[in-house]
Amino acid sequence: MSEVTKRFGLSVALATPFLSDGSIDHAGLTAHAERCLKHGCDSVTVFGTTGEGASIGHRERETVLDAMAGAGIRDGRLVVGISSTSVEDVVTDVRSAQALGSRGILLPPPFYFKNVSDDGVVAWYSAVFRELGEQARDIILYNIPQLTGVELSIDLISRLRAAFPGTVTGVKDSCCDWSRTEPLLAAHRDIAVLVGDERDLAAAVRLGGEGAICGMANLYPAEMRAIAWTGTDDGRIRELVDLMNDYPVVPAIKALLAHQSGNADWLRVRAPLEELDGSETARLGQGADQLASGRAA
Repeated sequence: MSEVTKRFGLSVALATPFLSDGSIDHAGLTAHAERCLKHGCDSVTVFGTTGEGASIGHRERETVLDAMAGAGIRDGRLVVGISSTSVEDVVTDVRSAQALGSRGILLPPPFYFKNVSDDGVVAWYSAVFRELGEQARDIILYNIPQLTGVELSIDLISRLRAAFPGTVTGVKDSCCDWSRTEPLLAAHRDIAVLVGDERDLAAAVRLGGEGAICGMANLYPAEMRAIAWTGTDDGRIRELVDLMNDYPVVPAIKALLAHQSGNADWLRVRAPLEELDGSETARLGQGADQLASGRAA
């Protein structure tokens, strides 16, 4: 297998469209996934943070995975995020995803109880991996402590890799703190270290990072692919991310999707998130238009 084939590349943290009754728009979701793949993404990640995965229940997940499979989006083109905290629920969701031959399982730590120790988190992951048995494979640990309240330390990752060789194949680092991302790359560059903060992606790739699972790929897959594969900075993307960070990220991405597509249905989010108002959407749209025209956002 060539080095290019082995690299993870770019996966879009797929936004989830909703119908007016609050249900998932499966046709819209698969069409959006196909667009992202066509324009530069190597895979799609469903049920991540951008996809509001924590607000999508088990039965809904099954219907989404069925829709993806029906559209031919499976195997190496599909990564599945997990948003449960009980070992039983995690194992159930992982097995459903692996039935489609998913490329990877994006697995955050248990996020309800705070101020837990590394020992406790290692024990939780260990229980999941033991219960999965031979299905404990292709696990991408998800470090996003600003949401989970639980940081996956370099030592914790090392302990899991030593205890379960070959199970952990990657880490998605969304801590948005380069002082923690850089040592992670140095310690674990023999697996796929993926960056969630698009502003750090180019630097991470230059240090051996394998790519990204990121929200901006919903909007600019071609531009994000160039960064993920070449490690070349794009100041336009950096400035637009800075602008988006003035707002809750998921509603901001959806506002830009609505602006790009002309389809206001993209504005819908599930509670407790709230749609951006008209002035906020207009400000973001202006920044996106500047990016599209090639000027600094």
